[in-house]
Amino acid sequence: MARESFDKEVQFLRMFVLTSGAYSRQQFAERLGISVHTFDKTLRRLKEIIATMYQQAPDAQQKEFADMLRYSYFDSTEPMLLFLFRAKSLKESESHRIAALLVALNEQPLTAIELLDACSKGIPSEMALPDEKTIRNDLKYLEEVGVIMKTSGSRPYRYRIHNAFIDELSQDELIDLYDFIDVMSNTQVPSVQGYLLRDGLKKHMNRNSAELVEPFLYKYQYYSRILDEAHLSGLLSAITQRRKVQFLYFSPKAGQSYASKNTNPLFEREMEGKLQKALPLQIVYDHQYGRWYLLAHDSRHGIRKFRVEGMTQIEHDEPVDPSFFNEQKLDLEKRIKLSWVIDTGNAVTVKVRFFNPGRTGPNFIKERVLLQGQWGEITEELEDSFVYEITVNGTTEIKPWIRSFGSSCEVLEPSEFRQEMIAEWKELSGYYEPVRENI
Repeated sequence: MARESFDKEVQFLRMFVLTSGAYSRQQFAERLGISVHTFDKTLRRLKEIIATMYQQAPDAQQKEFADMLRYSYFDSTEPMLLFLFRAKSLKESESHRIAALLVALNEQPLTAIELLDACSKGIPSEMALPDEKTIRNDLKYLEEVGVIMKTSGSRPYRYRIHNAFIDELSQDELIDLYDFIDVMSNTQVPSVQGYLLRDGLKKHMNRNSAELVEPFLYKYQYYSRILDEAHLSGLLSAITQRRKVQFLYFSPKAGQSYASKNTNPLFEREMEGKLQKALPLQIVYDHQYGRWYLLAHDSRHGIRKFRVEGMTQIEHDEPVDPSFFNEQKLDLEKRIKLSWVIDTGNAVTVKVRFFNPGRTGPNFIKERVLLQGQWGEITEELEDSFVYEITVNGTTEIKPWIRSFGSSCEVLEPSEFRQEMIAEWKELSGYYEPVRENI
């Protein structure tokens, strides 16, 4: 996992996927809040990363990756947007240093001083040699993410690669493990760690046997969800440590989605992002749209909601008193108790009639309502329909779910919500009126 921020690349890739090449270089740069020169530089860097990832591919395929950042809606088993999470997104000096450490540890357990000597010999001569403090920081990082571990014994500690469980499994057991990780990482959230584990396991198996056969194909994936997971680790850490965070926020309505840090006053740009400081309390995932939300406490406005995709330049700030954190956490839980997702509005009881699909075959309408209906209840059942009731904080968030049933449901109460749904369906039907009378 990368240790440095790559907000610009994340927003770049998000726009690339959403626009599918519809933007010009100038439009891309304006939306990102950067210059065209910086846009070109970022694009070159991403192409270099992809070329490095696929260096074993045939020359023709390498050329294709170099020509454009390929994106396929039907291939999420190797999601293109995931590659920023790999070690390629480390600084160049870090990537050389960490690679040298892992190569040395792959042969035998070594102490920090022995690794310092091995690392000094393993990095290019034009780069500055690391000191002992740097090596120890790298070892601490690798130990935290589970790549290496300390061997038992007295000081000085020796470190070794942490791959014992892979070496102890047979090839058939490794295949079963790979299939399980593959399914879970493509169907559960958060998933990035699962993808990384799957990729590492795949490389290990390919080194020791024939090419691995991919048994599953996943046609649907929220790619933006994977991008937003870049922020989860830091935000969850702030919640655990009860620390405030400071970040630059771009709302969904903002004309920009990123702003570079201005280091030269002659080239300062106006940016639409706002500097925010808040105490993170909870992270919520909306599976309907594939979005992550941060619920936080703001000293001026109380509970605030932020879309994680609009958060950049996130930094930890000062800690707060545990009693204050617990007080705000309890207040938040009380206010979102009846939220379909994160709404904190006034409670309202929604009553909907769902129509059964028919007398034969499974009742998939009822099955879906029981599976996704959260704390709602079925209060009345007839031969051809049933009534579902739920009390939620407003109707805004539950509306897309109800609307997704199409003609298989009818809103009964409240009357204002019913009229709102009728008006929307009338508007939709108007879009499909025939242009000519003879159609």
